[in-house]
Amino acid sequence: MKPIPSFSLRNIIKPLGIICLFLASYFAGNNATRIFSPGVVEVSSSAENNWGLGFPKNGGTPTGNASPEELKQYRAAYIDSTDENVIYLTFDCGFENGNTPLILDALKKHSAPATFFVVGNYLETSPELVKRMVEEGHIVANHTYHHPNMSQISTKESFQKELSSVESLYQEITGQNMVPYYRPPQGKYSTANLQMANDLGYTTFFWSLAYVDWLQDKQPTKEEAFSKLLTRIHPGAVVLLHNTSSTNGAILDELLTKWEEMGYHFAPLSDLAEKLE
Repeated sequence: MKPIPSFSLRNIIKPLGIICLFLASYFAGNNATRIFSPGVVEVSSSAENNWGLGFPKNGGTPTGNASPEELKQYRAAYIDSTDENVIYLTFDCGFENGNTPLILDALKKHSAPATFFVVGNYLETSPELVKRMVEEGHIVANHTYHHPNMSQISTKESFQKELSSVESLYQEITGQNMVPYYRPPQGKYSTANLQMANDLGYTTFFWSLAYVDWLQDKQPTKEEAFSKLLTRIHPGAVVLLHNTSSTNGAILDELLTKWEEMGYHFAPLSDLAEKLE
């Protein structure tokens, strides 16, 4: 039988402190819709952070774990701080299941440039699609070779290997050097990671708009997708979509049309990267 713990103010104060912190973070946004991923929100040099967003209002500029100014010192961004109705399309590519050709067809129809963040598995299994991306004017960028939690990698050598392995295979496939753009897997990062990427000549990109499109056995309907992607689009948006989503493959043509009807146009991620130099 476990002994009954003795009464202590410490036993009360600690949980009360946690509750107060939770309530403070909840009410700080004035009832704004907040979809922060679980984890530490504050930016610190060593702690793991999960990239997350808050949407104060539909069509407004979302807030991230860090401001554009804070990220820029590491040559990183999640949004273009502009009033221009410009959208940067990005796709995370973990594997191929038949939807990428549909996505490429829609992009070609709209002359919309995109950036595809690929992992090692995608390069190994889908070299012809990677070549097509390049031939059609898209950027193929680095999502690491093994898709690990990069914030848990403490040495620059191990961090660099995850990126350089992708670079080497991409060069073998295309005969070109990979554009040094990097997206942390699952948005997990630390400022030490951001500095490592910067030291290696990489620009790090998070995102300012995404929705739950990666669950293979629970794909959103077109209506569910549009309810997020149309109402939350905003000037300077860096949109994250997954190439594995059958919903994305089916709706992308119509989605791009609707965004264009709202007055938006599409620009390559290199335009945003230039603003971080």
